[in-house]
Amino acid sequence: MTILRTYARLWTDDLDQALPLLEELTGEQPHLRPAFHEVALAAIGNFLFIAGPPEERARYAHASATVVVDDLDALQTTLGSAGATITTPATDGPTGRFLYARHADGAEIEYVEWTPELVRGILHA
Repeated sequence: MTILRTYARLWTDDLDQALPLLEELTGEQPHLRPAFHEVALAAIGNFLFIAGPPEERARYAHASATVVVDDLDALQTTLGSAGATITTPATDGPTGRFLYARHADGAEIEYVEWTPELVRGILHA
């Protein structure tokens, strides 16, 4: 299992208002803009904006980072061996599959396995 990318999470009420500054700071355009339930997401550089009403964003606020891995099944084995607890089981999402885990030290992370198309399009472009 390999970590492909790690995103710092940024929270905002309005994605369109928040993006221009990060575009200027990173010199990049968003490489992802999916919607998930009642939130909108935008990935730019190594940042992941999560936008929407505060009550919807709160559903995801327990995780401190989003980590993209190449094999979610292998990750679950590693997490289990390290005493982590899966708090949200592997679920299909707009970019592939994801799960949430609480590490033995208390850190909570969202782990994502992108679709092969996203890996090729974003990481191998």
